Amino acid sequence: MHGNLGSNGKLLDAVKAGASGLSCDVAVCVPFPYLGQAQSTLTGSVVAWGAQNLSEHAQGAYTGEVAAAMLNDFGCRYVLVGHSERRALYGESDAVVAAKFLAAQAVGLVPILCVGETLAEREAGQTELVVSRQLAAVIGQAGVAALAKAVVAYEPVWAIGTGKTATPEQAQDVHAAIRAQVAALDPAVAAGLQILYGGSVKPQNAADLFARADIDGGLIGGASLVADDFLAICRAAN
Repeated sequence: MHGNLGSNGKLLDAVKAGASGLSCDVAVCVPFPYLGQAQSTLTGSVVAWGAQNLSEHAQGAYTGEVAAAMLNDFGCRYVLVGHSERRALYGESDAVVAAKFLAAQAVGLVPILCVGETLAEREAGQTELVVSRQLAAVIGQAGVAALAKAVVAYEPVWAIGTGKTATPEQAQDVHAAIRAQVAALDPAVAAGLQILYGGSVKPQNAADLFARADIDGGLIGGASLVADDFLAICRAAN
């Protein structure tokens, strides 16, 4: 929850200009009030945009919620689903996350499904168990084929906003496990699945992370608020 119209405008203009020569996919997911600004600034550029959340309901008496179809009105391509802060701070269960995933795809949005473990879960050796459970909840409701029109982001909760980063080896291990879980159901979907890493990605560590076989890019947090840093990460992915 950062930014205002003025600072956002400068950031979006800089990202738009800096990304013009890149061949990798670049997108920004902005707070609801700034979707119109993102649409007007980024239309016609190589940078896509999306939202940070959505309701699992298509419409109805859910005051304060935002439906997937409303995001379509602002030209969104992506929407984050199941971000660790939504799970931790707002109690979103695996079932709710799966429902939001379905709601996004029902109107043609590409959900970025976030999965990841807490520090306590990692220290207890439960990382792959937790991530597998979170992924299975969505596959169980949407089917494995739905992942062909989605992105998965591994974001270890202990590495978000803490300055701590999973080592490239730790991240690769989890990414490989995610791909293997999908491959057991559909090898073709697994081969084409984009799996991003999120958790204190910086220009200094991006290239090493992205060099790993199953890390296809990044879900960038704090570094995305600084255009030069974000673009340096994009160039590492490029």
